[in-house]
Amino acid sequence: MTKTLPKVAIIGAGSSGMIACRELKVRGIPFDCFEKGSKAGGNWIFKNDNGMSAAYRSLHINTSRQQMEFQCYPMPQHFPTFPHHSQIAEYFDGFLNHFRLKEDITFNTEVKKAEPLADGRWQLTLSNGKQPTYDAVIVANGHHWDPRWPEPAFPGEFKGLVMHSHAYMDPTDPHNLIDKNVLVVGMGNSAMDIACELGNRGVARNVFLSVRSGAHIMPKFFGSKPSDGFLRHPGATPRWWEHLVPYRFFEKLAFPVIGWKIKNAVGKPEAYGLPKPKHPFGMQHPTISSEIHIRLGSGDVKPKPNIKELQGDRIQFVDGSVEPIDAIIYATGYKISFPFFEKNVLPYENNDLPLFKRMISPRYDNLLFLGLVQPLCSIMPIAELQSSFMGDYLLGKYRLPDKETMKKVMLDEHEMMKSRYTKSERHTIQINCLEYTYDLRKEIKAGEKRARRFAEKPQALPSTFPTTVRA
Repeated sequence: MTKTLPKVAIIGAGSSGMIACRELKVRGIPFDCFEKGSKAGGNWIFKNDNGMSAAYRSLHINTSRQQMEFQCYPMPQHFPTFPHHSQIAEYFDGFLNHFRLKEDITFNTEVKKAEPLADGRWQLTLSNGKQPTYDAVIVANGHHWDPRWPEPAFPGEFKGLVMHSHAYMDPTDPHNLIDKNVLVVGMGNSAMDIACELGNRGVARNVFLSVRSGAHIMPKFFGSKPSDGFLRHPGATPRWWEHLVPYRFFEKLAFPVIGWKIKNAVGKPEAYGLPKPKHPFGMQHPTISSEIHIRLGSGDVKPKPNIKELQGDRIQFVDGSVEPIDAIIYATGYKISFPFFEKNVLPYENNDLPLFKRMISPRYDNLLFLGLVQPLCSIMPIAELQSSFMGDYLLGKYRLPDKETMKKVMLDEHEMMKSRYTKSERHTIQINCLEYTYDLRKEIKAGEKRARRFAEKPQALPSTFPTTVRA
């Protein structure tokens, strides 16, 4: 067979899908990108008509722009350290125009189904009825769009308004929460932002924050510096010590220092009525907020423990207290979902999906997952490096190891991460940004060597995708 470039489908044009388009385009790899909505940008497009955005009107990024930006297209210097979502949408629009990518994205087209064919290719079923086939598929549909509700549900019945934070836009949209007693359930970034916004004087009558377990709350700034300013950009060249000092050792030194800086800047969570974190800083995803301490300390937001029972227009908490509540906002996270796959394509449960280098299942060497990580930094630089990896792989410049090696590396890394972070559905795809990008670069070099060996002696390694396009 003649070696040719594979034809690739990209599912989704959020921040990850956009950078994938760019990396494939600069390499001359033919691709189609399908976006359910009328705009690219995914989660950062307020009121995105694809129905999948969780952006609320007041949303700002919680990693600094210096850490969030793509290396191939830096954010404007006049942007603030933590830009508003409208500025991120402006940045994305500039990115698309600069690289002339809008012409490469098929908008208002949903991928309804993606199924493997007998010859190894993939057939997509689109919302317009067409069924094109592709040599490879890049899945970039995001993992912050399918709301996860409390499981099991709390006992009892609640007669007021119930909504997930995914639907929240502002105090009057889509529901009027002005002068209402509102309960926000959760301890993540969205829970903090929404509780603080509703807790402003003159908005909700009372705001209660129900927290099941504690978390470390990191302010956006340490002094005048962004709290993530000590990190190198994940896409930048590793620093000299990263070649010498194991990351586990670095974490043992760095995480206690960060924990001390948080304590020194804002104090302990339990001083504000929140539960004491069960684990030291670094063993669970931190919450980012510079305002929640002020709202709690001012009485604008009132801390509560976990819900015990729903009682009509009241809520009883596990400490025995009862409060009248008009609305509950569950900020309880998201499920990892791929609605276009049949369950037997890639079985997984409880958000637990092991992948080689968080991108590839040994089951399919031409099905690539992009941005499917929960990092301690921004996803965008991670997706940029992953997209570069995928581009080189699709060109044949990189070769995967054999399937048994892939499985072993995948499971070893997956179990290692599970042992380092609190056991929960929130941490199943957790990564340490600098460690992950450092290790991925090492794997890219190893794969490049395998590719050169195969080019010199094809019989030395088994023939796999994408050496030849399957007929």
